[in-house]
Amino acid sequence: MAEEEIILSELSDEDLVQQMMDDLYDGLKDEIEEGVHILLDRGWAPYDVLTRALVAGMTIVGHDFRDGILFVPEVLMAAGAMKGGMAILKPLLAETGAPRMGKMVIGTVKGDIHDIGKNLVSMMMEGAGFEVVDLGINNPVENYIDAARREQADIIGMSALLTTTMPYMKVVIDTMKAQGIRDDYIVLVGGAPLNEEFGRAIGADAYCRDAAVAVETAKDFLRRKHNLLSAQG
Repeated sequence: MAEEEIILSELSDEDLVQQMMDDLYDGLKDEIEEGVHILLDRGWAPYDVLTRALVAGMTIVGHDFRDGILFVPEVLMAAGAMKGGMAILKPLLAETGAPRMGKMVIGTVKGDIHDIGKNLVSMMMEGAGFEVVDLGINNPVENYIDAARREQADIIGMSALLTTTMPYMKVVIDTMKAQGIRDDYIVLVGGAPLNEEFGRAIGADAYCRDAAVAVETAKDFLRRKHNLLSAQG
Protein backbone atom coordinates (compact mmCIF):
# COMPACT_ATOMS: atom_id res chain seq x y z
CA MET A 1 0.00 0.00 0.00
CA ALA A 2 1.28 3.47 -0.87
CA GLU A 3 2.63 5.50 2.06
CA GLU A 4 1.07 8.73 0.83
CA GLU A 5 -2.68 8.92 0.88
CA ILE A 6 -4.14 9.51 -2.58
CA ILE A 7 -6.46 12.51 -2.72
CA LEU A 8 -8.86 11.71 -5.55
CA SER A 9 -9.92 15.30 -6.17
CA GLU A 10 -6.30 16.29 -6.92
CA LEU A 11 -5.89 13.71 -9.70
CA SER A 12 -6.27 14.54 -13.39
CA ASP A 13 -9.26 12.99 -15.14
CA GLU A 14 -7.11 10.29 -16.71
CA ASP A 15 -5.35 9.42 -13.44
CA LEU A 16 -8.65 9.47 -11.55
CA VAL A 17 -10.23 7.00 -13.97
CA GLN A 18 -7.23 4.70 -13.58
CA GLN A 19 -7.40 5.03 -9.80
CA MET A 20 -11.14 4.23 -9.86
CA MET A 21 -10.45 1.09 -11.87
CA ASP A 22 -7.89 0.08 -9.24
CA ASP A 23 -10.29 0.94 -6.40
CA LEU A 24 -13.07 -1.06 -8.04
CA TYR A 25 -10.72 -4.03 -8.35
CA ASP A 26 -10.02 -3.69 -4.60
CA GLY A 27 -13.72 -3.36 -3.75
CA LEU A 28 -13.44 0.14 -2.26
CA LYS A 29 -17.04 1.36 -2.42
CA ASP A 30 -16.54 4.75 -0.70
CA GLU A 31 -13.70 5.66 -3.04
CA ILE A 32 -15.76 4.65 -6.10
CA GLU A 33 -18.69 6.80 -4.97
CA GLU A 34 -16.34 9.74 -4.36
CA GLY A 35 -14.73 9.28 -7.77
CA VAL A 36 -18.11 9.19 -9.51
CA HIS A 37 -19.13 12.46 -7.82
CA ILE A 38 -15.83 14.13 -8.77
CA LEU A 39 -16.13 13.20 -12.44
CA LEU A 40 -19.76 14.34 -12.53
CA ASP A 41 -18.78 17.64 -10.90
CA ARG A 42 -16.14 18.06 -13.60
CA GLY A 43 -18.84 17.86 -16.24
CA TRP A 44 -18.51 14.23 -17.28
CA ALA A 45 -21.63 12.67 -18.83
CA PRO A 46 -23.04 9.90 -16.60
CA TYR A 47 -22.71 7.39 -19.45
CA ASP A 48 -19.00 8.20 -19.84
CA VAL A 49 -18.37 7.76 -16.11
CA LEU A 50 -20.14 4.42 -16.27
CA THR A 51 -18.40 3.03 -19.33
CA ARG A 52 -14.90 4.49 -19.02
CA ALA A 53 -14.40 4.00 -15.27
CA LEU A 54 -16.82 1.43 -13.85
CA VAL A 55 -17.45 -0.92 -16.77
CA ALA A 56 -13.81 -0.84 -17.80
CA GLY A 57 -12.88 -1.78 -14.23
CA MET A 58 -15.46 -4.55 -14.00
CA THR A 59 -14.25 -5.99 -17.29
CA ILE A 60 -10.84 -6.53 -15.71
CA VAL A 61 -12.47 -8.05 -12.62
CA GLY A 62 -14.51 -10.38 -14.82
CA HIS A 63 -11.47 -11.56 -16.77
CA ASP A 64 -9.39 -12.15 -13.64
CA PHE A 65 -12.26 -14.06 -12.02
CA ARG A 66 -12.49 -16.26 -15.12
CA ASP A 67 -8.72 -16.82 -15.11
CA GLY A 68 -8.58 -17.77 -11.43
CA ILE A 69 -6.66 -14.65 -10.34
CA LEU A 70 -9.60 -13.32 -8.33
CA PHE A 71 -11.99 -15.41 -6.24
CA VAL A 72 -15.60 -15.07 -5.16
CA PRO A 73 -15.01 -12.85 -2.08
CA GLU A 74 -12.99 -10.33 -4.10
CA VAL A 75 -15.56 -10.32 -6.91
CA LEU A 76 -18.35 -9.73 -4.40
CA MET A 77 -16.49 -6.75 -2.99
CA ALA A 78 -15.90 -5.35 -6.48
CA ALA A 79 -19.59 -5.88 -7.29
CA GLY A 80 -20.56 -4.02 -4.13
CA ALA A 81 -18.33 -1.08 -5.09
CA MET A 82 -19.81 -1.11 -8.61
CA LYS A 83 -23.33 -1.01 -7.16
CA GLY A 84 -22.38 2.03 -5.08
CA GLY A 85 -21.35 3.89 -8.23
CA MET A 86 -24.36 2.62 -10.17
CA ALA A 87 -26.76 3.90 -7.50
CA ILE A 88 -25.51 7.45 -8.15
CA LEU A 89 -25.51 7.09 -11.94
CA LYS A 90 -28.77 5.23 -12.59
CA PRO A 91 -31.19 8.13 -12.08
CA LEU A 92 -28.88 10.43 -14.04
CA LEU A 93 -28.66 7.95 -16.91
CA ALA A 94 -32.45 7.86 -17.07
CA GLU A 95 -32.63 11.67 -17.13
CA THR A 96 -29.99 12.11 -19.82
CA GLY A 97 -31.47 9.44 -22.06
CA ALA A 98 -28.25 7.43 -22.18
CA PRO A 99 -28.07 5.06 -25.13
CA ARG A 100 -30.24 2.00 -24.57
CA MET A 101 -29.07 -1.10 -26.34
CA GLY A 102 -32.02 -3.31 -25.45
CA LYS A 103 -33.64 -5.18 -22.59
CA MET A 104 -32.53 -8.43 -20.97
CA VAL A 105 -34.24 -10.78 -18.53
CA ILE A 106 -31.66 -12.91 -16.71
CA GLY A 107 -31.74 -15.53 -13.97
CA THR A 108 -30.17 -18.72 -12.63
CA VAL A 109 -32.16 -21.80 -13.61
CA LYS A 110 -34.39 -23.96 -11.40
CA GLY A 111 -32.46 -26.01 -8.85
CA ASP A 112 -29.39 -23.75 -8.95
CA ILE A 113 -28.67 -21.07 -6.36
CA HIS A 114 -25.37 -19.73 -7.72
CA ASP A 115 -25.46 -16.11 -8.80
CA ILE A 116 -21.95 -14.60 -8.92
CA GLY A 117 -21.54 -15.06 -12.66
CA LYS A 118 -25.09 -13.92 -13.32
CA ASN A 119 -24.59 -10.82 -11.20
CA LEU A 120 -21.43 -9.93 -13.09
CA VAL A 121 -23.25 -10.30 -16.41
CA SER A 122 -26.14 -8.15 -15.10
CA MET A 123 -23.82 -5.34 -14.06
CA MET A 124 -21.73 -5.43 -17.20
CA MET A 125 -24.85 -5.46 -19.38
CA GLU A 126 -26.22 -2.45 -17.50
CA GLY A 127 -22.91 -0.73 -17.92
CA ALA A 128 -23.05 -1.33 -21.67
CA GLY A 129 -26.41 0.42 -21.91
CA PHE A 130 -28.82 -2.50 -21.56
CA GLU A 131 -31.81 -2.48 -19.26
CA VAL A 132 -31.58 -5.62 -17.11
CA VAL A 133 -34.33 -7.41 -15.19
CA ASP A 134 -32.63 -9.81 -12.76
CA LEU A 135 -34.89 -12.71 -11.73
CA GLY A 136 -32.42 -14.01 -9.14
CA ILE A 137 -31.86 -17.73 -8.53
CA ASN A 138 -33.79 -21.00 -8.84
CA ASN A 139 -36.08 -19.92 -11.69
CA PRO A 140 -38.68 -22.24 -13.22
CA VAL A 141 -39.57 -21.85 -16.88
CA GLU A 142 -42.62 -19.69 -16.09
CA ASN A 143 -40.44 -17.00 -14.50
CA TYR A 144 -38.41 -16.51 -17.67
CA ILE A 145 -41.35 -16.51 -20.07
CA ASP A 146 -43.65 -14.37 -17.92
CA ALA A 147 -40.92 -11.78 -17.29
CA ALA A 148 -39.84 -11.69 -20.93
CA ARG A 149 -43.41 -11.02 -22.03
CA ARG A 150 -44.16 -8.53 -19.28
CA GLU A 151 -40.93 -6.58 -19.79
CA GLN A 152 -41.00 -6.84 -23.60
CA ALA A 153 -37.44 -8.13 -23.42
CA ASP A 154 -35.10 -8.64 -26.34
CA ILE A 155 -32.89 -11.19 -24.60
CA ILE A 156 -33.37 -14.06 -22.15
CA GLY A 157 -30.21 -15.01 -20.25
CA MET A 158 -29.90 -18.27 -18.32
CA SER A 159 -27.10 -19.23 -15.93
CA ALA A 160 -26.15 -22.54 -14.29
CA LEU A 161 -23.15 -23.64 -12.27
CA LEU A 162 -24.17 -27.25 -11.61
CA THR A 163 -24.04 -30.01 -14.22
CA THR A 164 -27.32 -31.30 -12.76
CA THR A 165 -29.16 -28.04 -13.51
CA MET A 166 -27.74 -27.44 -17.00
CA PRO A 167 -30.41 -29.56 -18.75
CA TYR A 168 -33.15 -27.29 -17.37
CA MET A 169 -32.05 -24.66 -19.89
CA LYS A 170 -33.35 -26.97 -22.62
CA VAL A 171 -36.68 -27.23 -20.79
CA VAL A 172 -37.06 -23.45 -20.99
CA ILE A 173 -36.13 -23.31 -24.69
CA ASP A 174 -38.38 -26.29 -25.56
CA THR A 175 -41.28 -24.63 -23.74
CA MET A 176 -40.69 -21.44 -25.70
CA LYS A 177 -40.77 -23.47 -28.92
CA ALA A 178 -43.99 -25.20 -27.86
CA GLN A 179 -45.59 -21.81 -27.19
CA GLY A 180 -44.41 -20.47 -30.55
CA ILE A 181 -42.33 -17.68 -29.00
CA ARG A 182 -38.78 -19.01 -29.40
CA ASP A 183 -37.96 -16.67 -32.28
CA ASP A 184 -39.21 -13.64 -30.34
CA TYR A 185 -36.16 -13.62 -28.07
CA ILE A 186 -32.39 -13.93 -28.23
CA VAL A 187 -31.44 -16.72 -25.79
CA LEU A 188 -27.97 -16.56 -24.22
CA VAL A 189 -26.65 -19.18 -21.79
CA GLY A 190 -23.60 -19.25 -19.53
CA GLY A 191 -21.98 -20.88 -16.53
CA ALA A 192 -18.78 -22.73 -15.68
CA PRO A 193 -19.78 -26.26 -16.81
CA LEU A 194 -21.25 -25.12 -20.15
CA ASN A 195 -19.58 -24.91 -23.55
CA GLU A 196 -20.44 -23.91 -27.09
CA GLU A 197 -21.41 -27.45 -28.06
CA PHE A 198 -23.93 -27.63 -25.21
CA GLY A 199 -25.35 -24.24 -26.17
CA ARG A 200 -25.93 -25.42 -29.74
CA ALA A 201 -27.37 -28.77 -28.62
CA ILE A 202 -30.10 -27.17 -26.48
CA GLY A 203 -31.03 -24.60 -29.11
CA ALA A 204 -29.63 -21.43 -27.51
CA ASP A 205 -28.54 -18.57 -29.73
CA ALA A 206 -25.14 -18.45 -28.07
CA TYR A 207 -23.03 -19.66 -25.16
CA CYS A 208 -21.13 -16.85 -23.40
CA ARG A 209 -18.03 -17.92 -21.50
CA ASP A 210 -17.85 -14.75 -19.39
CA ALA A 211 -19.55 -11.43 -18.73
CA ALA A 212 -17.45 -9.51 -21.25
CA VAL A 213 -18.34 -11.99 -23.99
CA ALA A 214 -22.01 -11.82 -23.00
CA VAL A 215 -22.05 -8.05 -23.57
CA GLU A 216 -20.39 -8.29 -26.99
CA THR A 217 -22.60 -11.21 -28.04
CA ALA A 218 -25.76 -9.39 -26.98
CA LYS A 219 -24.71 -6.26 -28.87
CA ASP A 220 -23.92 -8.30 -31.98
CA PHE A 221 -27.26 -10.12 -31.97
CA LEU A 222 -29.24 -6.92 -31.45
CA ARG A 223 -27.35 -5.16 -34.25
CA ARG A 224 -28.26 -8.03 -36.56
CA LYS A 225 -31.86 -7.97 -35.39
CA HIS A 226 -32.16 -4.22 -35.97
CA ASN A 227 -30.53 -4.49 -39.40
CA LEU A 228 -32.97 -7.24 -40.34
CA LEU A 229 -35.94 -5.17 -39.17
CA SER A 230 -34.65 -2.16 -41.10
CA ALA A 231 -34.30 -4.25 -44.23
CA GLN A 232 -37.83 -5.61 -43.83
CA GLY A 233 -39.19 -2.13 -43.16
